Amino acid sequence: MLRYWTAGESHGKTLLTIVDGFPAGVTIDCEAINHDLALRQGGYGRGGRQRIETDKVEILTGVWKGETLGAPISLQVINRDYKLEKMEDLERPRPGHGDLTGAIKYLGSIRGVLERASARETAVRVATGSLCKQLLEHFGIKTLGYVAELGGVKVPAPAGTIDEHRKLRESSIVYTLDPSKDDDFRTLIDRTGKEGDTLGGVLEVRVEGLPFGLGTHAQWDRKLDGRIAHAVMAVQAIKGVEIGMGFDAARRPGSEVHDPIEYDASKADQPSLGYTRPSNNAGGLEAGMTNGQPLVVRGAMKPISTLRKALGSINMETKEPEAASYERSDVCAVSAAGVIIENVVAFEVARAFVEKFGGDSLQEMKARYKLFLEMAKER
Repeated sequence: MLRYWTAGESHGKTLLTIVDGFPAGVTIDCEAINHDLALRQGGYGRGGRQRIETDKVEILTGVWKGETLGAPISLQVINRDYKLEKMEDLERPRPGHGDLTGAIKYLGSIRGVLERASARETAVRVATGSLCKQLLEHFGIKTLGYVAELGGVKVPAPAGTIDEHRKLRESSIVYTLDPSKDDDFRTLIDRTGKEGDTLGGVLEVRVEGLPFGLGTHAQWDRKLDGRIAHAVMAVQAIKGVEIGMGFDAARRPGSEVHDPIEYDASKADQPSLGYTRPSNNAGGLEAGMTNGQPLVVRGAMKPISTLRKALGSINMETKEPEAASYERSDVCAVSAAGVIIENVVAFEVARAFVEKFGGDSLQEMKARYKLFLEMAKER
């Protein structure tokens, strides 16, 4: 089983992840991981913390001469802004955060909750997903996350390949697929920041090159759509998840929702085995399993909870009403969330891939994958 854990606080010494069950024989490109980490720090509207940190991954265990061993892999991202022991506690919990609930749950400080609850932790989740993307690339599977809506303004995805879309995303200051709208978004974010407010948005992730049968219908907790929804929903500030048509499917008759099945013999050697669909409203998943079509997932991110225009709160010592405390924060982190969601989805896809095709070594996985495709063609 492929799995991982993270550790570390926002202003602690370091952030760590241990990735267990990763196959042997995969050559790791650290610069590709660092590229994803840099993207996570970017996007217009980020706060001062991103000018302090320059996130770089360090591999501590599980790799020899640049190649994975099949042993647990430890990844580290050091915090340059380490100052946890010097920081004071907050007296006034911030609405939208876990400050009040966590302080009461653990009978302790707000600081002890917010340092771990912070989205700073997602740096090592991105590193984990980036590692897994390098495994998936051996099987022609590509993943991309981008901003589909920001501050209520939708940005539809244009026609094109995932590689073409990646170039568009990385030329946009807010990681949409339409850089021509960047000036409008810059103006919106600047105005919102001057007002002491924050912005949310919708992120979309697309995964292409998937074979049939990742995940299973057999048990509720092994359905891939459920596991992906869990992973996306577990990202800080995400309040909703859609797959494919998502909530809009509930508003239409079945004839406008379900994807007809067709066959194209010229595509029989592709992972879809020649089975095609004129639409992809299911988002590449049916009955908890991949169906050979692109996986499409969306996450709804609420506006950042820390506001310079502070909302009302209570002083936990005096129980008197006061304005909420303020910690340095972003005006808009929607761009970063797109990168984070891309990588947590990649991890879940890789986990399902390892479960189906074995995870001891890349060499064995390739042989099993080839055999599966050959056998599946006979169906």
